[in-house]
Amino acid sequence: MLPSPALSKTPEPRSLRRLPSVEKLVSQPAFEALSREFGRALVVAETRAFLAELRRESSEEAIDRGLSGIEAAIRARLESAVAPSLLRALNATGILVHTNLGRAPLSEAAIAAIADIARGYSNLELDLETGKRGSRHRHAERLFASLFPEKKALVVNNAAAALMLALNTEALGKEVVISRGELVEIGGSFRVPEILERSGARLREVGTTNKTRLADYASVIGPETGAILRVHPSNFRIVGFTESAATEELVRLGRERGLPVIEDFGSGNLVSLASCGLPGEPTVSESLASGIDLCIFSGDKLLGGPQAGILIGEGSRVEACRRNPMARALRVDKLVYAALEATLSAYVRGRAFEEIPVLRMLALPAEEIRSRALALASRLEGVSTLSIEVQPSASFVGGGAAPDAEIPTWVIALRGREQSAETLLEALRRNELPILARISEDRVLIDLRTILPDEDAILEKALRALTS
Repeated sequence: MLPSPALSKTPEPRSLRRLPSVEKLVSQPAFEALSREFGRALVVAETRAFLAELRRESSEEAIDRGLSGIEAAIRARLESAVAPSLLRALNATGILVHTNLGRAPLSEAAIAAIADIARGYSNLELDLETGKRGSRHRHAERLFASLFPEKKALVVNNAAAALMLALNTEALGKEVVISRGELVEIGGSFRVPEILERSGARLREVGTTNKTRLADYASVIGPETGAILRVHPSNFRIVGFTESAATEELVRLGRERGLPVIEDFGSGNLVSLASCGLPGEPTVSESLASGIDLCIFSGDKLLGGPQAGILIGEGSRVEACRRNPMARALRVDKLVYAALEATLSAYVRGRAFEEIPVLRMLALPAEEIRSRALALASRLEGVSTLSIEVQPSASFVGGGAAPDAEIPTWVIALRGREQSAETLLEALRRNELPILARISEDRVLIDLRTILPDEDAILEKALRALTS
């Protein structure tokens, strides 16, 4: 009797039957060595996955290739499986605070501080005077006090968290008044109204997209109002017929109605950037001088430190945020405090433009960048597959700061004789140490403003490799 079609089974090709079992493979001496290096569980998992791929290919060529180099192939898979996905990269885009590239690079002092604290134990929550438990929030306090006398500061894990904490503390279950023109998206699809909603406060919009007057705020304030929120236009501009209430006016209104005024200041600029060609970018000190109750900004943008959200302002209000149970969920670790203290120290000592990379890049004269670009271009003259020119262009602050400001610079413009700009850009991105650039008019532009001087040699090697 013939077997039922439902029970019949297609015979496995003879080539597939030549594949050894997972158990047989991992018992071989070479695989035992792999197990010692990578762990038996991972070796078994990658071996099983590799054999499954060969079976799916099911060709003689694939089987022969797999059997002859199976150990090497599985080692490559294992090395890839344990390799870090977070990699150092070179930023040749000319965007100083590049969100996708980790925002601001840290100073040498901050890097050294992280390494020192990470190497062992620390007094993160220990009072060395009394030997008793202390508060991690005290770290960096004295430095903030030096920069902003008579103000208190609190550090959490990013500016969105700081805003949520401030609103939850000051306006839980109440309305927060904000101009419609400031209901922005701050990156990664996170929007101010959504953060405000999650804080437990209720949104109360006033005015229009382009015009919001002081009277608009005053007309909606009532028993249900918990706070007034101002969002500094650090990552957007509304131009044309516009009008907005001055910060000092909002502060005066807040005092009259007994309401705190909170400002999401964005980039955390602590020093005047007028000498860098950015005279219109205000500082945190100017925000606080207006009488703002709580000023919120990022640690890893123009401040040039680690990712952090900083609340600074009137002492009792900062202390109320500190006592909020939510503060524990949003706190930062010892490495952030180490980097932040080292970064703030440069400001206290008046050395910010010398020691903070993002400020040093911002202050670089265009002519100095031109000289570096010409020197690098001359060393690449023998690369026959590339057309190389040095031409004027513009750098950008990025990271939600001075969105319409262009900083004069010079770039190395690459055009492939046989390769498209997209192909060259991809090759640079796939370099052993990834290099990110930008394309304009079918040319790849390399802006040395955001390439650290000790990275020039790495960049040169990568550009020479484009010939292959």
